[in-house]
Amino acid sequence: MKPFLEVSRLNAWHGAAQILFDVSLHVGRGEVVALLGRNGAGKSSTLKAIMGLMPRREGELHFDGQDLAQMQAFEVARLGLGYVPEDRRIFTDLTVLENLTLAKQNARYDNRQRVLSDWTLEKLFDLFPNLANMQNRQASHMSGGEQQMLSVARTLMGNPLLVMLDEPSEGIAPAIVSRMSDMVVTLKRQGVSVLLSEQNLDFAHAVCDRTYMIEKGELSELVKMMDDPHI
Repeated sequence: MKPFLEVSRLNAWHGAAQILFDVSLHVGRGEVVALLGRNGAGKSSTLKAIMGLMPRREGELHFDGQDLAQMQAFEVARLGLGYVPEDRRIFTDLTVLENLTLAKQNARYDNRQRVLSDWTLEKLFDLFPNLANMQNRQASHMSGGEQQMLSVARTLMGNPLLVMLDEPSEGIAPAIVSRMSDMVVTLKRQGVSVLLSEQNLDFAHAVCDRTYMIEKGELSELVKMMDDPHI
């Protein structure tokens, strides 16, 4: 079966400096895949390059049969590829409810006939009960973990077919890390694919089917985590 997301020989640059070197990876339908590495290894840059957020990139990128190589980020998003950046990108001067409502209004995906789960406010509040209890709270008054949940919820409002999560467990309380883990499992159960970047091996081991390792912009190893009891 052809991969849902396929990246082949991806190279990317910041100015004159090359930061990704022939990165190749794939994600199947309903599969959860992690990209592990240290800070500065190239995890976030890989996700940004796939999304069309790098100033210069080369390589082959296909998502659900569509060629992404020449697309801008908003065009990639319309195909059903959701992206939750490490810096969250929420509207801190708006409330939780306003953030989510705005995300729903601005969703312009071209995948309406292929929606796997129609995310409503009710479903999101079931997934993240903390958000249900703070619907009228301004986002700037939330903890880092609460903001992370809101960022994920905003992305899900667009009913993505594949979600890219940039370090979802970074710098948040253990209870919210557990909630994030449950969220990834829920997405997988509904058939939504997930590609996440992580440093937390325990988190990745708990939720992922496969894991790539990246170091200095190069993909160095592929581990089938679920098949290896020693990891």
